[in-house]
Order: sequence, then structure tokens, then C-alpha cells
Amino acid sequence: MPKKQPHTPEAWKSYKGPYSIALTAGDLIIVSGQGPLDPDGPKIVGSNITEQARVTLDNVKGALEAAGATMDDCVKIGVFLDDINDFDAFNEVYRTYFKDPLPCRTCVECKMWKGILVEVDAWAVRGAGG
Repeated sequence: MPKKQPHTPEAWKSYKGPYSIALTAGDLIIVSGQGPLDPDGPKIVGSNITEQARVTLDNVKGALEAAGATMDDCVKIGVFLDDINDFDAFNEVYRTYFKDPLPCRTCVECKMWKGILVEVDAWAVRGAGG
């Protein structure tokens, strides 16, 4: 089955590096790492983990929707935090985006690009959420 690139918002192209924001292969959708970037133009949104987590997860949601999926279809999430001490605050926001059964997840601390506190990638299967 061939891989396809879903149509994501036009403004996201300003962030695009040498990767696809999302790819589909049949009902499998893989979303590249999303950060707290304004989908309407090149800027970081939010000054703390709570604000940045919301924007980041909204960007994941937008990429999934462009591929015909929802957050409920997620089966695996990768979370990258600039500071692992933000783990609890991130989880408070994260829990509002997902319901049981929660996706499998990895969370690691790693140095981020200037001003970015969080990045999230996702694997989803269209229709897995019911």
C-alpha cells in the first residue's frame, strides 16, 4: 500500500523541513513531532508548559484530522520535554486530549530548540477509536 501525504494547513509549510508533517499508509497515520508553533505563521506560542502543551496537542490533532483521524485513533504517542520537571503539568493537559484506553506512550527529557518546551509525535490507526 502506497504512503500518502494528507493535506495539512498551508501555513504549516513555513515550518517544513526535510520531512512530512504526516503520512498515511492505508489506515495507519504517523504524525511527525509537533511543537507549540502557530499554524498561521512562524512563531512559538506559549511561555510555559501548560500553554505550549495545548498548542502542541492541537497541532497533533490538526495533522490527524487532515488525515481523516481523531485523537481517539492514537495508539502510540511520543513526548519530548525540555525539562522532565514539567512531566506532571504536561500530563494534566495531555489527559484532556485523550480518553481511555489511553495510547501507549514514551516520555523523555531532551534539549529542545530555543523556547520550545515540548514536542509530541503520534501513531494512529483510522477507526481505532471506535
